[in-house]
Amino acid sequence: MIYVNNAATTCPKPERVYQAINSCMREVGYNPGRSGGVGISRIEREIFDVRSKVAKLINAPNSSRVIFTSGATEALNLGIKGILKQDDHVITTELEHNSVLRPLRKLERSNMIELSIVQVDQKGRLNLKQLEDQIQENTRLIVTTHASNVIGNVIDIGRIGELAHQRGITYLVDAAQTAGVVEIDIEEMKIDLLALAGHKSLYGPTGIGALYIKEGVELDTLIEGGTGSDSLSTYQPILLPDRYEAGTLNTMGIIGLGAGIDFLMETGVAKIRAEELELAKRFITGLEKIDDIIIYGDLDVEERVGVVSFNLKGIAAADVAYILENQFDILVRAGLHCAPLLHQALNTKDIGMVRVSFSYFNTEEEVDIILDVLSKISKDKEEFSL
Repeated sequence: MIYVNNAATTCPKPERVYQAINSCMREVGYNPGRSGGVGISRIEREIFDVRSKVAKLINAPNSSRVIFTSGATEALNLGIKGILKQDDHVITTELEHNSVLRPLRKLERSNMIELSIVQVDQKGRLNLKQLEDQIQENTRLIVTTHASNVIGNVIDIGRIGELAHQRGITYLVDAAQTAGVVEIDIEEMKIDLLALAGHKSLYGPTGIGALYIKEGVELDTLIEGGTGSDSLSTYQPILLPDRYEAGTLNTMGIIGLGAGIDFLMETGVAKIRAEELELAKRFITGLEKIDDIIIYGDLDVEERVGVVSFNLKGIAAADVAYILENQFDILVRAGLHCAPLLHQALNTKDIGMVRVSFSYFNTEEEVDIILDVLSKISKDKEEFSL
């Protein structure tokens, strides 16, 4: 099988990730903070270490402000719902995933917030001047993706962070598609809140993510409950990270995430990005030679991640994906990719797109095989029609 659906979740993971999760389950899979005994348990030390690794990866000065979540979706919900108050104004973009849009729409529909959505052009590029023009006196939050999960375009979050900082606006970044494959420096980029997905470019398992909360940013809690600390109090602790980590932590997920980050740090984020961009460039160059292929997004490879979406005229996106999987054992993704506003902007809301997304473990040979198959389908659509 050729797997190129890494924007959904990376597969395979580095071998060390599998080994770390297995070892954790078998040897130290007890409940942190609730395991009795004296002093700090081994699993608590390991969780602390992973928290520190996440902080180091994004150049965060205080690892206690790394909050473990079930994924980027929970992290984004915590950031959005935790910061916003009645009558606040929020700015976001047409590039966003439903993990951003749906929480915002819920708050807008309940008349809690006012929402402005910045449009993109036909290449999916964001006009930062238009974003700046949307700022109002009551603008409390700007929330953007770092890179589109649909077309791969990378956003200049450093410029937006500087703009938000100058205006005293909190900036929340969805780094689900970039953490681990694009360098992120929350200090330099002036990011206040950063949501991470552990199972994508961080090469961890599913069910784990994180939210970084910058010093001085105060969020309301999303859930309350047991933390293994301050148990005599019936109120949620104020101390971080306990305040935002009610309930039993996903111990195996955290340990697996730590192993994924170890792989990233040893391999080098820059090297991983260079490898993925080479694959994307090779794929785009090949697609441009195939008749009836429409490629979406900014074709400047340096301005994107290893995500390439396209359509083949005359065959529905879902049918192309079905043919690739069932006749050639090539796993891609087709559909609307949980980003409805972008599909509306690019006029693909009725047809969707076929998405190919690479990881460090894909090869040039695999790219060439996919291109050869797509060329065959394009040349003989009747043979492959469903």
